[in-house]
Amino acid sequence: MDSPISEFDKVRLQLMSLERPKKQKILVVDDEPDNLDLLYRTFRRDFNVLKADSGMNALQVLAAEGEVAVIISDQRMPEMKGTEFLSKTVPQFPNTVRIILTGFTDIEDLVEAINAGQVYKYITKPWDPGELKAVVQRAAETYDLLNQRTEELRRANAQMALLAVLVQVAQDNFSLEETLNSIARAFGESFAVDGAILQIVDGSNLVATQGNYSCAGSVENWLAQDPLATEAIATGQMQVSVNVPQDDKLAGVAHYSNTGVEAHLIIPITSAGKVLGVLSLQWKKPCTLREDELKLIHLSAQLVAIVLSSVRYHQIAHAA
Repeated sequence: MDSPISEFDKVRLQLMSLERPKKQKILVVDDEPDNLDLLYRTFRRDFNVLKADSGMNALQVLAAEGEVAVIISDQRMPEMKGTEFLSKTVPQFPNTVRIILTGFTDIEDLVEAINAGQVYKYITKPWDPGELKAVVQRAAETYDLLNQRTEELRRANAQMALLAVLVQVAQDNFSLEETLNSIARAFGESFAVDGAILQIVDGSNLVATQGNYSCAGSVENWLAQDPLATEAIATGQMQVSVNVPQDDKLAGVAHYSNTGVEAHLIIPITSAGKVLGVLSLQWKKPCTLREDELKLIHLSAQLVAIVLSSVRYHQIAHAA
């Protein structure tokens, strides 16, 4: 007989549920309409293809659309060469993979661009569609790998920073409010949230004592009216909604639409079976977390419980 699934595993499965991967965006740039149309038709089935007929227009497209996985640019264009255009994209989009199409032997420009890390590969005109598709597919895979490694490094640094803060506040003689604010900020920065609240619970009720963090500078506290917070306090279990607009049990809860929060994770901070507080992590977009991140949250919540117990013990002892 299968063992019943735990509340932690339910939350884990919800947070790790992934939407169907969207097509990667690529940008094709060529001043010749026929070539531009051919490039679009070559890749439209596999990618979300953006088009531009000059380097200047391509920069405007990137400004409006944001990062793309791959840029395929003609070299010989009026006003701005392909290599010049690509060099301008490097500072803002370092992980984007860049490919040059050339019908001329612009060896000096190409060698300089390749050596500077601005061009992944160059393809001579007229190109072979099969070869070009294979090159772009490898370029897209390279982009994914670069993003994955960048994100893994960011997460590792954020996790170390979170644990360092928790250890520091446990050692320092901070006030309860300072401790709560420091912890809320550490969680907020580690998990790229839009808002974080760490609020004390007395019995089954939230009290005014809290710490908060917001990437926008301020965060509204509506936890007392939030069904997820109420359930977390009552059960001592994590509560989550990964996509609030699609969550029937939160339909009609006004504060979600008022604040723009679309994903909400509530972690009860418990010690000896008693809920000491709740940690609210809020995102203004549907959210997924990796299993290692959820395990870190679970572990960190236990450390927070130790910290809060220690701070409150010292406060009581000092008052006595």
